[in-house]
Amino acid sequence: MIADREHAPALERARAAGVEALFVNPKDFADREAFDLALVRELTARRVGLVCTAGFMRILSPAYLRAFAGRTINVHPSILPAFPGLHAQRQALEHGVKIAGATVHFVHDGPVDTGPIVLQASVAVHPDDTEESLSARILVEEHRLYPEAVRLFAEGRLAIVGRRVTIR
Repeated sequence: MIADREHAPALERARAAGVEALFVNPKDFADREAFDLALVRELTARRVGLVCTAGFMRILSPAYLRAFAGRTINVHPSILPAFPGLHAQRQALEHGVKIAGATVHFVHDGPVDTGPIVLQASVAVHPDDTEESLSARILVEEHRLYPEAVRLFAEGRLAIVGRRVTIR
């Protein structure tokens, strides 16, 4: 597990579970690409086959994406392509949607949250929802979808064909 924030709670959770946990400080590098290449070195040294980003709020450089093309997935709190980027739940509420949700997608070299979609789940938006209440229901679906996407990848059942992901 790698974090770009020294006190990320996930570091301690990983260590408590016996998972190696590293902090890589972006400030130690001249630019984004140098940081990303350090991530590539750490991941490659450990023979990582799939990178799962969660709470990683950095845009990955083309250098990283070349090294891990088709091997980095992300979870996003909306039914993409609706509401990419930050504050997806707030955007959904502001737009008055009736259905929100979660998406697991491959990260690619393009605008954020536009990579090929692996799995999605919908969540009803209630008239009295707040950003917090909607986020909590979406998070339940994110926690269900993400491990399922990882399982499908590990079983070799995902194939990216153009902009689509097929599940065998």
